Amino acid sequence: MTRFKIILFQLCLLFVLSCKQNKNEENKVKWKKEIIDAETKFANFLKEKGMHDAFVAFAADDAVLMRNNDLVIGKEAIDKRYSNLNSKNLDWKPDFVEVSNSGDLAYTYGKYYYTYKDSIGNEQVDTGIFHTVWKRQKDGSWKYVWD
Repeated sequence: MTRFKIILFQLCLLFVLSCKQNKNEENKVKWKKEIIDAETKFANFLKEKGMHDAFVAFAADDAVLMRNNDLVIGKEAIDKRYSNLNSKNLDWKPDFVEVSNSGDLAYTYGKYYYTYKDSIGNEQVDTGIFHTVWKRQKDGSWKYVWD
């Protein structure tokens, strides 16, 4: 009888662990969709309102930007740095999204495209790779903490 109880316990434990793993995978799929939605809203907001408003609206209070090997630390500094940047010609889409098992941090990377007119009026396209780290806020929303 004791052997039977041990086997039954092991089967129950395996069942519980597999349910937990499935639930965690379901959560990660849901959280990845939330991040893709946040990236899409960020890009669409920029197209509508411009770079300044978008980079300020989607930044966490402690967000950090790296621009030209320069760190811009905090939402207030981002606001100041982008105060004269109202371009709406930046577009991007994540190629990869990963979310922590706890669902409070995520990161994305992909390609960006920035179009602008050069000094003689010709349209130019600057392309590159972006990397963004997202953090879930107390209200459940996602804000970037690194870009």
